[in-house]
Amino acid sequence: MSWSKLKQQLESFLCPALYGRVEYRATSYRYSPDKAGLCYITVDKKNVLNMSDTTTLIRWYQTELEIKNDSDIQIPISNEEIEAVRKDTKGTVPEDRLKVIARSRKISEHAKGLLSAQSTLSKSNFIVVANKFLSISIEESIESNDILLNILALVDRRVGKKRILNMSEMMKLKHPSVQYFYELRLSTL
Repeated sequence: MSWSKLKQQLESFLCPALYGRVEYRATSYRYSPDKAGLCYITVDKKNVLNMSDTTTLIRWYQTELEIKNDSDIQIPISNEEIEAVRKDTKGTVPEDRLKVIARSRKISEHAKGLLSAQSTLSKSNFIVVANKFLSISIEESIESNDILLNILALVDRRVGKKRILNMSEMMKLKHPSVQYFYELRLSTL
């Protein structure tokens, strides 16, 4: 499918409040057919997500330690996770320390997932992911670990107000770029 048709289809799925604010852009190299062009997403004419550029408005993590030390990341800890730590330590650790250990484990797991998703995004082809988005259900896109599929689903008109509001807990565990588009969508409700 040509870029213009793909762009037209993606923009036809934009929620009405974001139409004209969110744009899909692409550049190509006329005299270099072996070079793929760059695809990026702009919000209010500002380049917000460029998959091959780490200098966009959204924070890109370089290491797991950066994620662990980021105070903006809030990881909810459940009682089951605390119980798992208690079981692993055979009950010899004080109660307040159990929460710290459980949080540390969950942050490490979360950091690895974020870095993995981020590296997948930087290697992915926007056009391939966009075509996949158009061919799968909106639920699959929302639940996917692919950052780009999440973003395309969040700005989609088929995702209603109630579903957006119910996603708040799930969004805390997503990459900052997905959180940015979630906040953008919340601002339109």
